[in-house]
Amino acid sequence: MNDKKLPNEKISPPSLFLGIMEGRAGLEAGALLLQLPLLRLLAQRGKGEPVIVLPGFMADDMSTVVMRRFLNGIGYRASGWGIGMNRGRMLDLLQPLLEKIRTTFEETGQKVKLVGWSRGGMLGREIARDCPDLIERVVTIGSPVKGGTEVSSIGNWVRRETGMTPAAMSEILRQRQTVPIKVPIRSIYSRFDGVVAWKACIDDVNPDVNHYEIHGSHVGMGTNVEVFKLLPKLLRN
Repeated sequence: MNDKKLPNEKISPPSLFLGIMEGRAGLEAGALLLQLPLLRLLAQRGKGEPVIVLPGFMADDMSTVVMRRFLNGIGYRASGWGIGMNRGRMLDLLQPLLEKIRTTFEETGQKVKLVGWSRGGMLGREIARDCPDLIERVVTIGSPVKGGTEVSSIGNWVRRETGMTPAAMSEILRQRQTVPIKVPIRSIYSRFDGVVAWKACIDDVNPDVNHYEIHGSHVGMGTNVEVFKLLPKLLRN
């Protein structure tokens, strides 16, 4: 775990070399498949708590199948978000996601744990900001929390998809950050991330945030052995 306080500096997107190294995601998935039985055996078990797993940008619930099966296998009630592809303006997705969370809360009588990969983690944080009474905690995986699209190697793609300028995005973020996130946030990041600058994943604003560094690609985080070792712990502590 690393200290969340970092110097105030301009954050650059990942290097071309790290972008090329994203191709190792397949190797990460292969390593996970070999270790899954042992990971399930050693994992701290859940007690049926509801978990909703949120996919990254331009991904859907198919991208989180392995993670959800793992969580269900160790005692959680894990589900996808059921909204389709994570695309368009992020704020437009908050209401349908909130409806899913409210339904889950009403069915289980328990606050919901959110696990969000990349942009999914950003959405989880914003829901927790708005509705702390429904959210028990948020675990983010490679999710940027500052710097806007400038800190990502796919920033131009995001801008085209959302139709928003960096200035407009920054203003929305500035306004929303006037309200702190009061629920626990557990942030996983990698210095070898070839899509999102790792420094952008460091939250030095909100009161209850811990950061955990892993080694791996951004695309491979959904099937990364270190992520799967951490998740059972971070969902409880």
